[in-house]
Amino acid sequence: MNKPVLDIKDVPSPIQWVTLSLQHLFAMFGATVLVPVLVDLDPAIALISSGLGTLAFLIITKWQVPAYLGSSFAFIAPIIAAKASEGGAGAAMIGSFIVGLVYGLVALIIKKAGYRWIMKLLPPIVVGPVIMVIGLSLAGTAVNMAMNEPVTGEYDLLYFSVGLITLAATIFFSIFFKGFLGMVSILAGIIVGYIYALLVGVIDFSPVLEAKWFVWPQFIVPFVDYDVKVTLDIILLMVPIAVVTISEHIGHQLVLSKVVGRDYIKEPGLHRSILGDGTATMISALIGGPPKTTYGENIGVLALTKVYSVYVIAGAAVVAIVFGFIGKISALISTIPQAVMGGVSILLFGIIASSGLRMLVDNKIDFGSNRNLAISSVILVLGIGGALIKVSDQFQLQGMAFAAIIGIILNLVLPGREDVKEDMFETH
Repeated sequence: MNKPVLDIKDVPSPIQWVTLSLQHLFAMFGATVLVPVLVDLDPAIALISSGLGTLAFLIITKWQVPAYLGSSFAFIAPIIAAKASEGGAGAAMIGSFIVGLVYGLVALIIKKAGYRWIMKLLPPIVVGPVIMVIGLSLAGTAVNMAMNEPVTGEYDLLYFSVGLITLAATIFFSIFFKGFLGMVSILAGIIVGYIYALLVGVIDFSPVLEAKWFVWPQFIVPFVDYDVKVTLDIILLMVPIAVVTISEHIGHQLVLSKVVGRDYIKEPGLHRSILGDGTATMISALIGGPPKTTYGENIGVLALTKVYSVYVIAGAAVVAIVFGFIGKISALISTIPQAVMGGVSILLFGIIASSGLRMLVDNKIDFGSNRNLAISSVILVLGIGGALIKVSDQFQLQGMAFAAIIGIILNLVLPGREDVKEDMFETH
């Protein structure tokens, strides 16, 4: 490992602090804001909740783990389904909060029993295909957003051109720029797509001009904006996704450990980082934001800059919270055309699917084995096909969650299971 520019507990100078924190904010901004746009939540809440969640994570991990927490893509489909139910947005928040509690339970078990068991429960042959399902099941959403006029929902070549320009710009920045611009390729692509959309006349910029500088975001608070009613339906819809996000979290911690030259699985411990992730998700649910997860983009910034200071991460969290209360920023986000977000999503959802494939390749999964072929095939078809078990309106298990659970069961019962390696989750 090369010598860090700023190590974990190093305090940057004021100018460094502001600049480096903004850099982390920009790295996560595009993806974090995209999730609430896709599920029709207030993007300002996503910024505020990501900042609060990150600060909580830093405290719980004893200011040792320089990780930023943004919006989780794994929960997009479940949140949309939950919002479409009778409980509306409140049901989605209740489900998210319960997911955070599950994180806490898993953290407690890891503290008592160690971490090897969870790695055996979630080997690459299960996690890889499930991650692929996350991306591929959202493919239709991305294409429709990029291709169709948002009001009528019908094909529109002008809007599709906006989506394609955005996609092309995002690919261009990610491929041809290896420095900071490469790390913020999502944000750069959105900016280029936005400018093009402005030039072709599909944006009304007046809301930004009319917006106040300070506004109170649209918080969704339990017992105030909705009645708290826990149903088996919402538990089965949201909680099984924790299988995916916990494995993603473990992967990020392993990669982050290598980047900064520490073993975060052992100190401060996987139980602390998972608890931090769960706490951030619960905080987000209490104010109306999407579930949280550690961000590969920000780990990439650490690797690129060799600035590991937790103070820089905390600074980015504080700036994100402040941005959430600036009305003109919220208004600017709201004017981003659906086609722009669709164009970015085509690449992002594809990358999610490809990262699952990469996990299988990196771990040298043998698809000459009928066992591996059966597990991966069943997960992919059940997940993408939207298979579900429905006993009643209150009891159903569907899509990605159903596929993940079936994958775990198949891995446990089919003969020929191999021992797992501690680095099996390294997908970035």
